[in-house]
Amino acid sequence: MTACFLSWFCAGQTLYAQTASGLSAEETVALLNRYGTLDSWCSRTVKESSVIGGNTKVLYEFYGNYGNVNTREPYAAPDDYLWRTNNVLAVVAGITKTSTTVFPEKRGDGYCARIETHIETVKALGIINMDVTCQGAFILGSLPEPIRDTSDPMAKVLYGVPFSGRPEAIVFDYKADVGHETVRGTGFSRLRHMGYPDYPEIAVILQKRWEDEDGNIHALRVGTAYEQVKNNIPEWKNGHRLEIHYGDISGEEFYEKGMELQQGSERTFHAINSRGDNVMVIEEGWAGPDETPDVMIIKFLSSSGQAFYGGVGNTLWIDNIYLEM
Repeated sequence: MTACFLSWFCAGQTLYAQTASGLSAEETVALLNRYGTLDSWCSRTVKESSVIGGNTKVLYEFYGNYGNVNTREPYAAPDDYLWRTNNVLAVVAGITKTSTTVFPEKRGDGYCARIETHIETVKALGIINMDVTCQGAFILGSLPEPIRDTSDPMAKVLYGVPFSGRPEAIVFDYKADVGHETVRGTGFSRLRHMGYPDYPEIAVILQKRWEDEDGNIHALRVGTAYEQVKNNIPEWKNGHRLEIHYGDISGEEFYEKGMELQQGSERTFHAINSRGDNVMVIEEGWAGPDETPDVMIIKFLSSSGQAFYGGVGNTLWIDNIYLEM
């Protein structure tokens, strides 16, 4: 998937988001569209631990009044803000580290988001020497901070929000620099050039979920929108429309890899069940074409591979995101 932080501080896919559960579908859409302009942002300046160099880093979020704070405090988004970058603060074994892969960039009188895949290097007095491939992600959901451990890295991000609407499409402006060679960088071995290109991806996934008596979470896929950006787009393409398809689309001509059901792979979503356990979401089939979802996932990713793999240099710029109902 998605996000990749240093192997000590890594996090990736999804937990079932509990955010905004009291909002109607109309209220959720209004909030998404309001902040999808990406013209408001805030930043945190964080001093990392001296044992890994004591560098000063900036973490950005696309919410706020352009203010900056010097802090090591975890980020907590306001209740009405549903978007999240995978820029994150980690504190593992007493060591503070950050990862930033999404940046504000000036566009006209406002701002856009620049999402990139790059290599992050950490060296610490001969003790740590790691190169990690980090993928950028701008998502619908949340990312609880600080990251405390390295276990189960694909289950740290709260990816998606409760949602009962049936949007027709997601619309956005974008440009892209894509197709860079995939580099594997896990932090535990040398960087490995894989010899094949990597591309950003954009997706909307609507699910209907339920929990069984054993605490397992199941889902049916209600709606799907997906696009892999395979061509360089050097100039802004405004008002790009990505249609959301409902029901079983596996037999359609437009069906492609990336639209498949998510289970038993590196892309499998996770969720917190009613017992507080982190479990995989068993996306076991396609819902009927008239079904209503209860979860919506949106993701803009600079890479489409698994964690620690990505086209180093891939960059996706996005702006003016909104759901068309």
